[in-house]
Amino acid sequence: QVQLVESGGGLVQPGGSLRLSCAPSGTIFSPSAMHWYRQAPGNQRELVATLTTSGSTNYADSVKGRFTISRDNAKNTVYLQMNNLKPEDTAVYYCNWATRIGGYWGQGTQVTVSS
Repeated sequence: QVQLVESGGGLVQPGGSLRLSCAPSGTIFSPSAMHWYRQAPGNQRELVATLTTSGSTNYADSVKGRFTISRDNAKNTVYLQMNNLKPEDTAVYYCNWATRIGGYWGQGTQVTVSS
């Protein structure tokens, strides 16, 4: 079964940067929108960033100006560039692609922001 594979998480100090990547493990229908979500312990999963195939982006207020979602069409990969990270950004980050036959999820990648 095809799924999305995230990578790029890790431990970073406050103020640091990370870039997450998300790509399918096989062939899937072209997505209409691509999202990054995150879930911290004890919290609900929240939508962090969205990129549509028309190029529109949307961000949660808590990450505006710090996070950037982008796509490399040649590599069929979506990225989340995270700058000026804060301890409250600590969470498991998941990517989700919406297609006309349904949505695909990844297994998540842990991001920990701590000194």
